[in-house]
Amino acid sequence: MILYNVTSSIEPAVADQWLDYMRSTHMPEVMETGFFLKSQLCRLLNEENDGITYAAQYYCLSVEQLDEYQRLCAPALRADMEARFAGQYVSFRTVLEVVE
Repeated sequence: MILYNVTSSIEPAVADQWLDYMRSTHMPEVMETGFFLKSQLCRLLNEENDGITYAAQYYCLSVEQLDEYQRLCAPALRADMEARFAGQYVSFRTVLEVVE
């Protein structure tokens, strides 16, 4: 099992709007691609800056499946996020193998 983790730090002024967008639009659209088995959204509790930080996590069966998602679907989904929240968030992505 592969865990695709997208950690985002959001400007406080748009944090509620961003969270609503993630719950109602972005995460459902990611899941609708059919590449992931489940998803979850976590909020970091030990933030060190003024931003609000969340980790969106998506589980898929293989790295090849994730690569296909990133090739076919991710560019449009990222573009939509950028169009809505340009300059108001920063994200980084990690890929983990679930070992237990």
